[in-house]
Amino acid sequence: MKKYLFLLAALLAAAAFPLSAQVAEEPGEECTSIVVGRLASADGSLMTSHTCDGWSHTWVSMEPAAVHPKGAVHKVYSGTRNTLSRNDSTGIKYLGEIPEARRTYSYLNTGYPCLNEKQLAIGETTFRGPDTLKSKNGIFLIEELARIALQRCEKARDAVLLMGSLAEKYGYIDVGECLTVIDKKEAWFFEITAAGKDQKGAVWVAKRLPDDEITISANIPRIGRIEKDKKNFLTSGNAEEVALRYGLWDGKGEFKYYKAYQGKNSGGKNFREREFWVLSHLAPSLGLTFDMEEIPFSVKPDKPVDVRDIAAFLRETYEGSEWDYCNNIRMGDKMSPCAHPWPTKPMQETVNTIAHGKFEYHRPVAMSWCAYSTLLQVRPWLPDNVGGICWLAVDNPAQSPRIPIFSGNTALPAAMDSCGHKKYIHDSFLWQFRRANKLATVGWQEVKDGHSKAISEMEEEAIRNLPGAKATAADLNSYTRKIYEMAASRWNELETAYWMKFGRGF
Repeated sequence: MKKYLFLLAALLAAAAFPLSAQVAEEPGEECTSIVVGRLASADGSLMTSHTCDGWSHTWVSMEPAAVHPKGAVHKVYSGTRNTLSRNDSTGIKYLGEIPEARRTYSYLNTGYPCLNEKQLAIGETTFRGPDTLKSKNGIFLIEELARIALQRCEKARDAVLLMGSLAEKYGYIDVGECLTVIDKKEAWFFEITAAGKDQKGAVWVAKRLPDDEITISANIPRIGRIEKDKKNFLTSGNAEEVALRYGLWDGKGEFKYYKAYQGKNSGGKNFREREFWVLSHLAPSLGLTFDMEEIPFSVKPDKPVDVRDIAAFLRETYEGSEWDYCNNIRMGDKMSPCAHPWPTKPMQETVNTIAHGKFEYHRPVAMSWCAYSTLLQVRPWLPDNVGGICWLAVDNPAQSPRIPIFSGNTALPAAMDSCGHKKYIHDSFLWQFRRANKLATVGWQEVKDGHSKAISEMEEEAIRNLPGAKATAADLNSYTRKIYEMAASRWNELETAYWMKFGRGF
């Protein structure tokens, strides 16, 4: 009888899986960013990434470079991440302005802007930080700091200094955030919070990643002590002062930023499941254990990684481990065909009602409520227009292929013009992949091998034929469109196959 109850639970969960139920359980902007130094990669490229797990828009645009007249201003807004298209102003609020630069670079405009024409790239993750620090006195949210850095900077260090100085001068009003910033030589970790209720300013720290190491940020601040090495560590200089003023540190013992400025996810540590999984699998020789009080900020991988390895980490659901959600959804000695790694809260509660304790929450890297994800690769041996690549996916990173967009693109496929969150748009970028992905999820154990094979085949196709050093903007636009159309066609075929397979019920 027990095995049939588990099957019933899985089937009930499948019935509860439609997007409306899933989104209702969304915990907010929970994101993951993995960062790779140039000597830690197999080919000398630097990488950063971002799984944007929430409601950020899925439309994408290439914003052109510009020359601005003397005295021009840059207007700063809120609400830019939640629009339906590039020209949609719904919910956007003017917050203030700063002097404009005379020249600004072109950049890829995703929910959190991510790549510019000079191969400067930025990933993001939210750690929230202490609620007592939240301020309304200022104009900058994290995505707007990233936007200005991409418009004005070529180097990661310069981007960190610019964002920090702007936040201090004009006021930071967002929650605790981390931006992972890379250029053609260096990778930096930039963590920032507001400076306190009604305070105008910011608290920020930034640490350079060693060239031969890899790190990760996953909704937890990870920078530890304040270092005096100005070549590899930058700061607003007020982290200890603000921590003392707001009771975040008692002034005793060594000050560690991640302990003082921890968010609700931290539990006093600088890691949880995602950080531990990635770093321990990159460097098993270190013998990291989950019961450690602290794990290294970054690790030297036991072997160099390439872009495929980081893409695989962004698809991670801990399959086969003790944290695999599917372990206890079984029919006798076999896993239920309905088991999948992204259970909604109703699914967890249903199973735990039937058999208490079968679900214990372990947050994987890949989430079904992901809006989009970026894997940003900088290749310094190539011209800037070709060297910078945003490997972009929409929806669940474990179920969608990645489309290459280059620093030198000037046009993108028309499907990328609209967002599919608030309105179903059949031929939008998001829904070209979400339809098949959601159908696959309800019978995941039956289709996951074929679905994963489709991802691998598209990945290899895209990597194998990347444009060379002499590629023009037209060549890059054409290649992005070609890979997108191939992927969309393949996922439409999967959707049709799944309807035929599940047409009489799930």
